[in-house]
Amino acid sequence: MATKILTQETLKELLHYDPATGVFSNKVTRNPRAKIGDIAGCVNPLGYVVIQVSGQKHHAHRLAWLYAHGVWPTNQIDHINRNRSDNRISNLRDVTASENQHNCVDSGRNTTGVRNVVWHKRNQKWQAQIMVNNKYKYLGLFTDLKLAKQAAENAIKLLHPTRVV
Repeated sequence: MATKILTQETLKELLHYDPATGVFSNKVTRNPRAKIGDIAGCVNPLGYVVIQVSGQKHHAHRLAWLYAHGVWPTNQIDHINRNRSDNRISNLRDVTASENQHNCVDSGRNTTGVRNVVWHKRNQKWQAQIMVNNKYKYLGLFTDLKLAKQAAENAIKLLHPTRVV
C-alpha cells in the first residue's frame, strides 16, 4: 500500500500552526492522547519536535514549511538560530545540505573557541581557513587571533553569503 503524501490542506484541517511561536496544536482529536487544543508532538533525543500525522512521523520544521508555504521544502530546513525546537517560520530557511553545514554548531574538537581558525603548531601562528566545495581554502597565518577571526569572517561573507556568522 502506497503512503499518501500529506498536503497543506490536510495539515490545516488537523493542526493549527502559530508562526510567531512555531507551536502546532490539534484542531481535532486525532487519538486519545492528541486531543483538541493540545500541543502536538514531542521533542526527540536530537532536539527536534516530531509530530505524527496520519500514521507518519514528521519533523515539525518541515510541517511548518508546508503549512506556511503550501509546498514541501525542496532541500533541508535550517534553524537559523541553531535551536532545533524553535520552529517559528522566521527562524526557518530552505537550504542545501552544504549551506546547512555552514550554520552548524562548532565541533567539540574546536580548541581555539573561534570558528575556522586553528593553531598552526610548526609556524606558531593562527591559521584561518574555510571550507568551499568540500575543500579547505587557506586564508593565511596570523600572529593575532582577532585578525585570523576577522579574515575568516570576511571570507565567509564573501563566499558563503547565506551563512550566519
